[in-house]
Amino acid sequence: MQSGRSTTLSEVARRAGVSLTTASKAINGQPRVSSDARDRVLKAARELAYTPNRIARSLMSGRTGTVGLVVVDSNAQRFALPILLGAEEALSEIDLSMTVSDARGDRARLRRIVERFAERQVDGVLVVGDNNTRTPRVGRRLDQPVVYVYGETGSGDVVHLPDDRAGAREITEHVLRSGRTRIAVVTGPREARAVVERGRGIADALEAAGLGLVHDVLHGEWSQRSGRVLAERLLRAEPDVDAIVTGSDQIAAGVAEALRAAGLRVPEDVALTGFDNWPIFALETEPPLTTVDMNLHSLGAAAVRDLFDLIDAKPVGGGVRLHPCSVVVRESVARH
Repeated sequence: MQSGRSTTLSEVARRAGVSLTTASKAINGQPRVSSDARDRVLKAARELAYTPNRIARSLMSGRTGTVGLVVVDSNAQRFALPILLGAEEALSEIDLSMTVSDARGDRARLRRIVERFAERQVDGVLVVGDNNTRTPRVGRRLDQPVVYVYGETGSGDVVHLPDDRAGAREITEHVLRSGRTRIAVVTGPREARAVVERGRGIADALEAAGLGLVHDVLHGEWSQRSGRVLAERLLRAEPDVDAIVTGSDQIAAGVAEALRAAGLRVPEDVALTGFDNWPIFALETEPPLTTVDMNLHSLGAAAVRDLFDLIDAKPVGGGVRLHPCSVVVRESVARH
């Protein structure tokens, strides 16, 4: 056994009495190697504590061992990070590495990044979009397989998304179980995909309970200021509201400010919910927010596994895969 450095495949080949090519084929399970030679190589590898080199294996298989990941818009970076971490963890399980680029919302830059991935002959590409808008398709510029995550393309591509509608329905049901009946919604831009889907989920829960909203849905920006301004408008129109379901933790933080300024207590007077489980808002709001976690880490890992199957030429089918969200219960909702 060697000490102080890694054993090389050449040393394994010499110990087994075979050529370097034969040793490589035996280690990587390639055909056209006699059983006797394969046994000798594997025995020598065990004796020398040989660890196969990923790059050497990729050269034998015609792959680079690398996946390209591109974030379409920097505005989605907060959500891209847990997706990236989940993807990286899944890639390590199947012995692939990842190179990451940010298109910064620039279509021309996105095109150049994709072209660079093609030149480097990456084995596949992950595209992280924005859950609010349509993700540009890049597959036409690549021979390699592409999987999209956190943003749909509107075509038959493989896309992994959080199930916003189901998540919003579940958190609204949680609010209803607390005994609240005068419910309002303060959320993000009207045309955003996440807003539309979450709105449908809220409507599903209310319809099942035989209730309606006490006020038309209030749309604004994804910001604390917007949440505060919209909540002030809501309280002037409906001072007896007893629950506010919001489209994001950041909006909910602004709503909490408006409630506090109006002398209303959360959750005693008004129950309040967020969405995203963004710690800087969900945990720092007083009281901490009951919210929805989109499980983005798992989303990234699932997208990688589909991509790896595509790289391996396995049939996976196209279309959107919706992944369950989780309601995180904290102090901002309690029985009325």
